[in-house]
Amino acid sequence: MDTNKDDDFTFSTAAPPDDSEVAVEAKDLASRVDGIALKDGLDPQVSPKEKTVGSLSFTVTDSSSSSSKPSNESSEILKARKPITRTKVPFEKGYSQMDWLKLTRTHPDLAGLKGESNRRLISMDEVKKHNKSGDSMWTVLKGRVYNVSPYMNFHPGGVDMLMKAVGRDGTFLFNKYHAWVSYDILLEKCLVGVLDDAKAKKPEA
Repeated sequence: MDTNKDDDFTFSTAAPPDDSEVAVEAKDLASRVDGIALKDGLDPQVSPKEKTVGSLSFTVTDSSSSSSKPSNESSEILKARKPITRTKVPFEKGYSQMDWLKLTRTHPDLAGLKGESNRRLISMDEVKKHNKSGDSMWTVLKGRVYNVSPYMNFHPGGVDMLMKAVGRDGTFLFNKYHAWVSYDILLEKCLVGVLDDAKAKKPEA
């Protein structure tokens, strides 16, 4: 075995002896740290102070005044983002959306077609004639004509809101209040026909 090779390792403690100057200073520092206390309510006008404990130096500052009160700008933003509450119309008994779903599965003719096809072309003039109360109130939604009379009492926004779309194209109002609703599924059984775009456009002079 080659004894000239330095294969052996010798481990020894790196800590200084208990009576060394560094150890004494460390113990002294540790005993003083327990006595340090941070207090609230410092005068914000007082400039930061330099403190020294043993060989440790640090700066004491008060940040409570800047973080405790929001700025006028941030409070204005919070006020601007306050949600607008909408008035909800409570459903009468038997007129929930679940009740509507049941009605669409059981009623034989919600559209009031009486045997006519729901694929026929309908002029805007014909839609305007169906604008009064009764069992035949029509509206146009994205090019399709629906008889919304059976849906009146089921409308979450109330009858008055739905009446604003009767006898006219209600696409704008629909998109304004609830564009995410799948109206084509909701009113599938109320489809009367398709709006005749050619007749809806005014003839050019």
